[in-house]
Amino acid sequence: MGMSPRYQKVAIIGLGLIGGSLGFAAKRGDLAGHVVGYASSEATRARGLERGFIDEAAVSVTEAVKDADLIILCTPVGALEALAIEMKPVLKAGATVTDVGSVKAAVVRDVGPHIPAGVHFIPGHPVAGTEESGPDAGFAELFEGRWTILTPVEGSDENAVRKLELFWEACGAKVAVMEVGQHDLTLAITSHVPHLIAYTMVGVAADLEKVTQADVTKFAAGGFRDLTRIAASDPTMWRDIFLNNKDATIEMLGRFIEELMALQRAIRWDDGQTLFERFTRTRAIRRQIIAAGQDSPAPNFGRNPQHLTPAAKDEK
Repeated sequence: MGMSPRYQKVAIIGLGLIGGSLGFAAKRGDLAGHVVGYASSEATRARGLERGFIDEAAVSVTEAVKDADLIILCTPVGALEALAIEMKPVLKAGATVTDVGSVKAAVVRDVGPHIPAGVHFIPGHPVAGTEESGPDAGFAELFEGRWTILTPVEGSDENAVRKLELFWEACGAKVAVMEVGQHDLTLAITSHVPHLIAYTMVGVAADLEKVTQADVTKFAAGGFRDLTRIAASDPTMWRDIFLNNKDATIEMLGRFIEELMALQRAIRWDDGQTLFERFTRTRAIRRQIIAAGQDSPAPNFGRNPQHLTPAAKDEK
């Protein structure tokens, strides 16, 4: 008989988009005998129970993780060290502790020293999400066809890693195992710097609207609308990501600035050949992403006009 992805007790710490989606996915796939959740807000805990993605709401971290077989830390990465210190005394031997943070070196640094011997520490990162946050944001299908990256620490138990892989696969994800530094550098260019660019461009547009009195948001084209979606992401989470992956982000941001300056020179000097070559190469990358099943080729940037609000439809 093969290894089961099911854990008897799963503790989810942090009941926002990822935590809620994990609860729903675990219940859908019968991946947990009992799901207990914890959030610092009583209202959030109550909403998790009301929506049904947890079976029990704990009033403390220690209550949530006591006797848990799988503990999933779903808070911003800046809060993880304090959580690790708090839960350390009650972690059960043989339990697995993982997380969902978008940076991994900082998680290993902050959480690893507080994991007792006999407890498996396997950092993780589901590369999935939306711009929404809070206990109403989660849904079971969030991880379908998306990648989850695991970055086991030195000496990780192979069976514990494999069981966690199976758990994520049963949630609908594809799983990759990666070295911590490779993860942080890869995500800096595929996620972190794009978010920084989005925050910057949306801020520039807002400033321009004030200065020119132009209705920038009303006449936003598809590219800008995509930037506003990214820029609407949870500010606490992204503050912590940038502060905890600063070296990789700064390196990738430097490369981006070099490329941007090259395009600026091409535009200034009417170098159409350079522009055409760059745009051709990046167009091919977009096609590769679609071929890999990581986005939709549907027109209008994948939007369905039926999903627009009445006011938005009137503006079209």
